[in-house]
Amino acid sequence: MSVTVVLGAQWGDEGKGKLADILAHSSKLCCRAQGGNNAGHTIVVDGVTYDFHILPSGLVNPGCVNLIGSGCVVHVPSFFKELEALDAKGLHTDGRIYISDRAQVVFDMHQLVDGLEEVELGGGLIGTTKKGIGPSYSTKMTRSGMRMCDIFNEDKFEAGMRRLADGYKKRFGDLLQYDVEEEIKRYKEYRTKLQDYVVDQVPLLASAKEKKTPILVEGANALMLDIDHGTYPFVTSSNTGLGGVMTGLTLGWRSIREVIGVVKAYTTRVGSGPFPTEQLSADGEKLQQVGHEVGVTTGRKRRCGWLDLVVVKHSHACNDYTAINLTKLDVLDDFDELKVATSYAYNGQTLDYFPADTEILSKVEVHYETLPGWKTATTGIKTWADLPENARKYIEYIEKFIDVPVKWIGVGPARDHMISR
Repeated sequence: MSVTVVLGAQWGDEGKGKLADILAHSSKLCCRAQGGNNAGHTIVVDGVTYDFHILPSGLVNPGCVNLIGSGCVVHVPSFFKELEALDAKGLHTDGRIYISDRAQVVFDMHQLVDGLEEVELGGGLIGTTKKGIGPSYSTKMTRSGMRMCDIFNEDKFEAGMRRLADGYKKRFGDLLQYDVEEEIKRYKEYRTKLQDYVVDQVPLLASAKEKKTPILVEGANALMLDIDHGTYPFVTSSNTGLGGVMTGLTLGWRSIREVIGVVKAYTTRVGSGPFPTEQLSADGEKLQQVGHEVGVTTGRKRRCGWLDLVVVKHSHACNDYTAINLTKLDVLDDFDELKVATSYAYNGQTLDYFPADTEILSKVEVHYETLPGWKTATTGIKTWADLPENARKYIEYIEKFIDVPVKWIGVGPARDHMISR
């Protein structure tokens, strides 16, 4: 059996979904290991655009079974809403999507609390999607949350929900406008609907390993949003790197054949937090407009800046990539020159590490290398040799700096706009 892992190498929104879609066609099982419907992947197939949030994008392949793993948090209404949206576009998922019975449940109360906690933070807000992800993971860690398996034990489930709601009411008082009995009532209907979806992932994955089934793991978010290795506290609430794959899915380290880091050809970020290469300038605005940098989940404009190889190198140190997928190269087609961040300095001293302290990170001086642009359209180019010379040099510079080969290059939004080397 071989497992291929696809992970975001920056702050998310790198375009992981397209590579996951391509690789899913040679995989029989596609898994999500962590995160919730705060993630967003867009895939364009035959002119039809599909947006994925909690669902693995392997669903585009009709021969691929998909699993939402134990490390995930699941908002049940959003799960069914997303399935209905795919069905309305002719993408049928019957018998191809499962949820681990050990995954945590995201309740509507978690989403309301998410918004209230952001208000509490004031000027130091995280900039969350307000999807309830952080509060759900918090209750998981305090062992007061509910798992998917608990939904089917009605008495236990309802007592747990009331206990959780009481705790939040004590904390927020009248600021929390929420009726726990109303949400409990909705789960009486979900309990029946979920029966065909919720499974024990341990025997499912054990059977896949025994049959040597090709497995794809699709990461959500990205390494710089990792709860341990990202720009804490401006991160998500799960382990978005390789560690999250190990804990969120029962695959075993010996199964992993390839770990692919997805790197956007420039850098973007949604929400608050330090962003050393952000360009609050015409260049940043151009990247945002040409790259259509708007969040799939939030609809917010993404902050944009030059490619930060300090970030990517830190990401590689944490995830140990075997290959890189460079995406959205075509967005850079009309720039005269391109800047690439190669080091940071703080108080006049060059740093040989990526700082954990976000106050330091927000004050670093960035050293850039300037590379020539290519001023030629690359959208839809099929081969490495057909890329403009300066585009190839840009990619080779990245490879040399990170010491990881770039195996795939995205040159447009369509499914087939991907060069394979």
